[in-house]
Amino acid sequence: MRHLELVTVVVRDYDEAISFYVDTLGFQLREDTRIDDEKRWVVVSPRGARETGVLLAKAANDRQRSRVGDQTGGRVGIFLHTGDFEGDYARMRYAGVSFLEEPRQESYGKVAVFEDLYGNRWDLIQPAEAS
Repeated sequence: MRHLELVTVVVRDYDEAISFYVDTLGFQLREDTRIDDEKRWVVVSPRGARETGVLLAKAANDRQRSRVGDQTGGRVGIFLHTGDFEGDYARMRYAGVSFLEEPRQESYGKVAVFEDLYGNRWDLIQPAEAS
């Protein structure tokens, strides 16, 4: 069986990224292992997620730093599925998450675009029930 294990998000600082993903988005910190004086292996994931996580990778050079917050050229690049759109949307707004639009209903589900602390765009989405 194959699945995606990790998706990398390039960040400015490990601790500020951990704070945003854990305290603001409500993710869990799955791993924070120091590799050397500058590098850590930091993985977060939505609470209860069993497979894919987000590897928070600190930018190590100017080229990487130039990508922080714009890894997908302004497109939504990460999709956070939920079974409780209204509850998660309200909690995230209360925690200070920046939503770029009001929630909307699409054929595939209820969705709203938000930005992480660096400006990367995410979809919060509750998929439509299969008929």
